[in-house]
Amino acid sequence: MKLRSLSAGLFGALMALAGPGHLPFGGLPVMVGKANADESGKESARQGGTAGRAPSVPMARDPSAAVAEEYESARRKGTREAFELFIARHGNDPLAERARAELKQLAR
Repeated sequence: MKLRSLSAGLFGALMALAGPGHLPFGGLPVMVGKANADESGKESARQGGTAGRAPSVPMARDPSAAVAEEYESARRKGTREAFELFIARHGNDPLAERARAELKQLAR
């Protein structure tokens, strides 16, 4: 009789440790179920439904725009260190020539 109560206790402890986020009896893990639900939503959107979601990651910025902003920031600071940092980061960019010219102007 003690063996049965011990095994029932162990079974209960294992179930408690498994928690609600783990594999239920006869089912898929929770994350697999959620992924399948996401896929079914995509499928209905492809078939003309309105259940589509907005992308979670924004579109990448234009790299040249980012470089131009960094150049303008260096120009606003107007320090030797700012121009040297810009040239070190973007030495092959056409704006690096402008930064070099600005750096020569500072030396005078």
